[in-house]
Amino acid sequence: MAEPFDAVDIIRTKRDGGSVSEPALRWLIDAYTREYVQDAQMSAFTMAVLLNGMTRDEIRVMTDAMIASGERMSFAGLGKRTADKHSTGGVGDKITLPLAPLVASYGVAVPQLSGRGLGHTGGTLDKLESIPGWRAALSNEEMFAQMQGPVGAVICAAGSGLAPADKRLYALRDVTGTVEAIPLIASSIMSKKIAEGTESLVLDVKFGSGAFMKDYAKAKELAETMVALGADSGVNTTALLTDMSTPLGLTAGNANEVRESVEVLAGGGPADVVELTVALAREMLQMSGIDADPAEALKDGRAMDTWRAMIRAQDGDPDAALPTPKETHVVTAERDGVMTRLDAYDVGIAAWRLGAGRARAQDPVVHAAGIDLHAKPGDAVKKGEPLFTLNADDPARFDRALEALSGSYEIGESAPEATPIVRERIASA
Repeated sequence: MAEPFDAVDIIRTKRDGGSVSEPALRWLIDAYTREYVQDAQMSAFTMAVLLNGMTRDEIRVMTDAMIASGERMSFAGLGKRTADKHSTGGVGDKITLPLAPLVASYGVAVPQLSGRGLGHTGGTLDKLESIPGWRAALSNEEMFAQMQGPVGAVICAAGSGLAPADKRLYALRDVTGTVEAIPLIASSIMSKKIAEGTESLVLDVKFGSGAFMKDYAKAKELAETMVALGADSGVNTTALLTDMSTPLGLTAGNANEVRESVEVLAGGGPADVVELTVALAREMLQMSGIDADPAEALKDGRAMDTWRAMIRAQDGDPDAALPTPKETHVVTAERDGVMTRLDAYDVGIAAWRLGAGRARAQDPVVHAAGIDLHAKPGDAVKKGEPLFTLNADDPARFDRALEALSGSYEIGESAPEATPIVRERIASA
């Protein structure tokens, strides 16, 4: 059967700054998924999108076509409200770990389909796999049962059936310099989240040195685009723009981030991690019609009970010892003063070089590797006191990690002005 459109015509339209019609755009995504449209042609199209952008309607159609390329889940039979969170990723961003059980402890089902880390940003599944026995791969039946039952929350790997067009397109963008195109990022994230079937979604869109979108204005544009896509698809969506100039919390790695998350669930933990966890939980609860202060469930142990049940439900042992590093190296302060700057990107690169992350999708991660921070901007430090502890299984990794950290921080005379983590909230008009 003859194809109704020609990929070259569609590429020319976008190259020349025009809008691609809905039928043509739907055909393009479908034809690429079934490998009729070649990678070379889709590369030309994605570069044209990067340079010329897309209209809101084009982004909506593209997202919908990517959803249509695979299965669409529905949680209508759960008998519970569903709420999910997506973060654009950062350094020390372990928020999903305390957030999912915290929201579930209020009776909201949380389907947190998560990913693995690549480069300087860590992956939620890699962190949780530090827990002995814990299993990321669940069948749809296991996932539904866990959400419907008393646990209510699930953090697991997304099945290959959700938006398969995105999987091909994502890999292509990675090798063609088109990752940064906002229409492509927005349709990639939202096609998976809408296909997942959640009723409401909170987006944690980060900006700053450790974020995927470093520029605030671009991060805001991305947030607005994704909130609009959610609204167009009937998913109640809000976004918080959050600062990722400095790492979140006092850990960057895998096992050490799990430890810190458990501290938060026990009613302690670093103030910034608690603040962002509570802010996102409040959004998710409000969208589910629950007016409550989620900080209470961190204090009274409800969230911790749900965490333990969630880990056990996926064959993990919440009481097991987490991996510890074979080797450590401590970086100390060269002078008295106040830490005035700590660059999230540099810390993320250092943790990655220690073995906490991966350079290629197939690489293993070292669960005990990473960095523990002993000071953050605003903290007073004394000469000779520890600033960072580097954790690795192979001491040969320390030199390159120290290179990454060498210009990552400054010690001055006075504390910098404190800035809020949550900078702005964006909801659909």
